[in-house]
Amino acid sequence: MRQPGKRETERNRLQPVRKGCGHGCFRMQERKKRMKVRCIALDLDGTTLTDAKTVSEANREALEDAAAGGVCIVVASGRTVDSIPDAVKAMDCIEYAVTSNGAAVYRLQDRACLRRVTLERRAVEAVLALTGGGGVTCEAFVDGIPYGQADYVEDPVRFGAAPYAVEYIQTTRRKVGDIRQFILENSDRLDGVDLIIPEDEKRCGLREALAGCGERLYITSSVRNRIELSSPEAGKASGLLFLLKRLGISPEETAAFGDADNDMDMLKAVRWGIAVANASEGCLRAAAFRTRSNQEDGVAWGIREILGIPERQ
Repeated sequence: MRQPGKRETERNRLQPVRKGCGHGCFRMQERKKRMKVRCIALDLDGTTLTDAKTVSEANREALEDAAAGGVCIVVASGRTVDSIPDAVKAMDCIEYAVTSNGAAVYRLQDRACLRRVTLERRAVEAVLALTGGGGVTCEAFVDGIPYGQADYVEDPVRFGAAPYAVEYIQTTRRKVGDIRQFILENSDRLDGVDLIIPEDEKRCGLREALAGCGERLYITSSVRNRIELSSPEAGKASGLLFLLKRLGISPEETAAFGDADNDMDMLKAVRWGIAVANASEGCLRAAAFRTRSNQEDGVAWGIREILGIPERQ
């Protein structure tokens, strides 16, 4: 029988164990024996933010306490840098942002772009060709700014958006009359393209077609009604690992919180991959640990109970 390696043995020792907290949450065994956490990466929507798109006081305090203890706090979001909520940008404890599903990495203090990977023109042309039959609405992300087809921005629910996402879409997207033409004109500057498709069968079929089209694409999803496309060098894991290398922090010293399929690679890439209780099935499987939901201060609970970062006295 194959003997587990050193890292595998330690991971098994640190696997979460159920505690009867009533929230489907987990705690670690032997909490005092783990390595020091030097970085925490945070997905926003569905994870750090409540459904009302706010940061709870408990989450805010836990993040501030972690930063005061020398932990680097990083946003890791599918959002562009321009659409990160002002309340998040105003938190002095958050230093960097991995945005557009890893396509662009920023230092928030001066909005300096530290890394950008864009879609290839031929991949963009292939996407437009595969979606030319109608029934697909697009969003495009250029230089940290999100753009959307005008009728979609005006009535997102008609295109499958959840009601709580309407204000976010309408306040962050710049309206474009012909989004497909806009995408073509900016095909060498795109951080990413999102395809909005409410019908499950059509969306699944198109995703398979995109995966098999022979072009270099990173394909993921953060919510049910969309397919998110970017450079194959993107992905939250890729963006975060770039930043960690720049900061001299190892993945073994890093925790990440997420809730969706576009968080899976990031949770697998670090030592403490933590899914909130409301996460997708894929995200829950990818995570080493589980915390409470985004509506129950899941980030704060994970920081205190899984990572062992105490309140400041």
